[in-house]
Amino acid sequence: MTVKWIDWVKQLQSIAQAGLTYSKDVYDIERFQQLRDISISMMSHYTKTDWEVVEKLFASETGYQTPKVDIRAVVFQNEKLLFVKEKSDRKWALPGGWADIGYTPTEVAAKEVLEETGYKVDYFRLLAIFDKEKHQPSPSATHTYKIFIGCEIVGGEKKLSIETEDIDFFSEHEIPDLSIARNTEWQIKEMFGFMKDRNKERILD
Repeated sequence: MTVKWIDWVKQLQSIAQAGLTYSKDVYDIERFQQLRDISISMMSHYTKTDWEVVEKLFASETGYQTPKVDIRAVVFQNEKLLFVKEKSDRKWALPGGWADIGYTPTEVAAKEVLEETGYKVDYFRLLAIFDKEKHQPSPSATHTYKIFIGCEIVGGEKKLSIETEDIDFFSEHEIPDLSIARNTEWQIKEMFGFMKDRNKERILD
């Protein structure tokens, strides 16, 4: 079930941030700052998180607010899919993370796979672009687009990173305990669909 209040708070924050960016009138700027403070207070109250923490994570950006971009690498080997076990929640996810400034989406995918697993990948293929809001069972403080990019191992060797405590390949019938904020079971099953059918149409929200 969608928790509507968090959507409204994010919209308030977005309006306030745009107003602070483009307003010239000092009184309008003051009102937009008040609006931003209200959105922070609401998020702090309902999530039971310190105001200062919410401000840093939720309302510290400047400029026109746009969705964040999360890149996930889809790497198959012998009909099994590559996963990493995250130290942060001890659950499994496809290699990936936030898109970095100065990198293309495929470069981010390759960088994340190398950093998190030790494998080098190439031969990229866009598989899906998801709006996280439409697929997550629980609400998020940020609006995120998730890009799933297929790629193939061309070198390297298995190597743990400071973020991961395990690396492994799993078949469609042995999907591990997933880090749902990073990838859902439905999304993973769709990725196996791409493995079985190279002509499967990409998924676009």
